[in-house]
Amino acid sequence: MVQELVVALVAAASVGVVYVAAAAKIVKQYERGVVLRLGRLRNDVRGPGFTMVLPGVERLRKVNMQIVTMPVPAQDGITRDNVTVRVDAVIYFKVVDAASAVVEVEDYRFAVCQMAQTSLRSIIGKSDLDDLLSNREKLNQGLELMIDSPAVGWGVQIDRVEIKDVSLPETMKRSMARQAEADRERRARVINADAELQASKKLAEAAKQMSSQPAALQLRLLQTVVAVAAEKNSTLVLPFPVELLRFLERAQQPVSTEQQEQLQPQSQQQQLQQEQSPQPQAEQQKSQQPQQQPPVAPAPAPAPAPAPAPSGPARVTRSKPLARH
Repeated sequence: MVQELVVALVAAASVGVVYVAAAAKIVKQYERGVVLRLGRLRNDVRGPGFTMVLPGVERLRKVNMQIVTMPVPAQDGITRDNVTVRVDAVIYFKVVDAASAVVEVEDYRFAVCQMAQTSLRSIIGKSDLDDLLSNREKLNQGLELMIDSPAVGWGVQIDRVEIKDVSLPETMKRSMARQAEADRERRARVINADAELQASKKLAEAAKQMSSQPAALQLRLLQTVVAVAAEKNSTLVLPFPVELLRFLERAQQPVSTEQQEQLQPQSQQQQLQQEQSPQPQAEQQKSQQPQQQPPVAPAPAPAPAPAPAPSGPARVTRSKPLARH
């Protein structure tokens, strides 16, 4: 009798332990417990800590309240300007109403993922390629609004949506690279032209300043020669400027006048000597002709010299008898 009572007590205790173990539930700090009693939702949502449910009558479902980071699979689409792109994104959301997340939707994670893919495709079709590449903040806001509007009824709040990457075809990448290169070349040419304009203005001012002193131009030329010849790795061709010729002509003008002044007394002395010495008139003319005529270059092919004519007095004596007859 006593043994049977002890066995019954042990059995009851074991059943009680199993019942308590089945009824005891622990809800973590970042979770909330939704209780369904005989399939009906209880209004009280169990908070974190230890809680009890009726085994076989009540069922506890735990809902994670942390922020979930979900990558959106890459979606292929055609933009409004007919460019094929492949866009992927990431979405951040969390559950704010545990009861709605359990009752209103079968799997809120799968529902949010599918809604994000559909919204991303819609955004791609409504946007241009330039917007996808440079104006992503506006697209992120529009994508967030499109996903958040149905997710509110599911007890889910969308925190943020970001477009991660935009993949373009290789042909489009090459064309965009050529466009960027042409734009950079255009800006480089504009900058070079502006620099040339500023340099020309400074050179004009320097030319005006050097025009008053021609020697300054020669000094500048010599400075340039020194700068080029410092490396000693190239052949230097030095041009002969016209200004240097003019400078030399001006330097030679006083020397020629002095020579003329020196030659004038010598010519006067020669004339006095010729007057004192009795010479025939023809010989005086011959002696004066080389002094009066300027030097003439010799002819390339001179003709043979004629026979020497007799002197002046003998020709006069022969012509007199011919005139008498």
